[in-house]
Amino acid sequence: MLQLNNLQEGQKLDPLVKPAVTKVQLVKYAGASGDFNPLHTDDAFAQSIGMPGVIAHGMLVMGFLGQYMMDLAGTSAAPTNFKMRFGAMTKPGDEITCSAIVKKIYENEAKQLVDLELYAEKAPGKVVGFGEATLQMI
Repeated sequence: MLQLNNLQEGQKLDPLVKPAVTKVQLVKYAGASGDFNPLHTDDAFAQSIGMPGVIAHGMLVMGFLGQYMMDLAGTSAAPTNFKMRFGAMTKPGDEITCSAIVKKIYENEAKQLVDLELYAEKAPGKVVGFGEATLQMI
C-alpha cells in the first residue's frame, strides 16, 4: 500500500509477480469474461491459423495490472483513469511481472494525486502490456 510521504517522482515500486499462466486459467477466464474465441482455448485452432498454440486474452493481462494497481492503492488511495495498451502475446507458461514507476505527484482541487506508469512483462524487456493510472490519495 502506498504512503504519499514515502513516494518520489521517478521511483520504481515493488513489483507483483504472477504465477505462470496456465491453459486451465485461460479456459476459466473465457468463462468468466464470455470471450470464447478458440484462439485462447483450443491449441488445434490456434495452430490452424499459424500460431504455435493458444494465447492469453489481452484483458487477462489488463486484469493482472488492475490487481497490481489495487494492491498498491490499498485503503490509502482510489484509482482513476486506468488505461492500458497491449504489447507482445502472452502464452501459457509465461510468468507476468507487473511493475510501476511514479510519474508525477501533485495536488488538484485540494486532492493529492499520483500518476503511475504501469508495465506487465513476461521477461525483462518483453512488455506484454503497458499503461497508466492516477491514484487519488485518501
